[in-house]
Amino acid sequence: MRYMNINAVSKALSEAIEDVRVRESMADHTSFKVGGDADVMVVPKSNKEIMHAVIIADSFGAPLSVMGKGTNLLVTSKGIRGVVLKLADNFSGMVFDGDCVSVKSGTPLAALVREAASHSLGGIEFLGGIPGTLGGAVTMNAGAYGGEIGGFVQEVYLVSKDGAAMLGHDEMGFGYRKSVLSEKPLIVTGAVLRLKKCDAEKSKKRLSELNGKRREKQPLEYPSAGSTFKRPEGHYAGALIEQAGLKGFGIGGAQVSEKHAGFIVNRGGATPEDIIALIVEVQRRVLQNSSVMLEPEVKIIGER
Repeated sequence: MRYMNINAVSKALSEAIEDVRVRESMADHTSFKVGGDADVMVVPKSNKEIMHAVIIADSFGAPLSVMGKGTNLLVTSKGIRGVVLKLADNFSGMVFDGDCVSVKSGTPLAALVREAASHSLGGIEFLGGIPGTLGGAVTMNAGAYGGEIGGFVQEVYLVSKDGAAMLGHDEMGFGYRKSVLSEKPLIVTGAVLRLKKCDAEKSKKRLSELNGKRREKQPLEYPSAGSTFKRPEGHYAGALIEQAGLKGFGIGGAQVSEKHAGFIVNRGGATPEDIIALIVEVQRRVLQNSSVMLEPEVKIIGER
């Protein structure tokens, strides 16, 4: 059920924001390449446009969903009611000052790592292979190969319907794949990271090595949302799934990757419901086999 007149919301948004799209296919904005339409999508270019989107959505009582590049999202076939605020594409950039860098939330992590290396700053090479943006990475304390972005965050800049705010590192409550923002209706507009001085060439070499490792072990040839499940304490999700005999198992066009069981991929023609059903079946079988309940890392959004 639609909550209101979409055209009225889009008209109000268009009066304050340049890039507003009606009934936008989410399949074009997520790495799974599936999903129904968003009622309205806003692609802001400035903090001011973000604030306008928040205020206007609130004034109409429209639900507001925030996304980066859609690399960790699974959108249902019925799509998303309300306004989707896409903080990527037009809202990115960074400014270096000594060993610190101020980064807009839509900045791709790969671009951040490359640019940092060119300034002889490193420590965050592990982020280079994560196909997301700064905002999502800070919200979920993204990490890989033993590193997490939370350890480098000094300040996080936010907006909500009540205005702008800033949280320091100690206020962020970083944990494994989470922060205080995981449960709060706050939008990350940017952050300040303190990096480590490094040799630029060594940093670039390290980045290349990690990306090579990723290409070798992960099913990058198929659409996916990266690691489907969080790592359960004391275990590895991929190993548990493989032990349950699910490597290569599929439902419709969705499949547990034959290359890495921790990934569910779209082999072609998968529906969001195929993927959701496969996630549920993997959880059921792993719980039955290992007494471990896997928690999805992918975020499922949209009308059911």
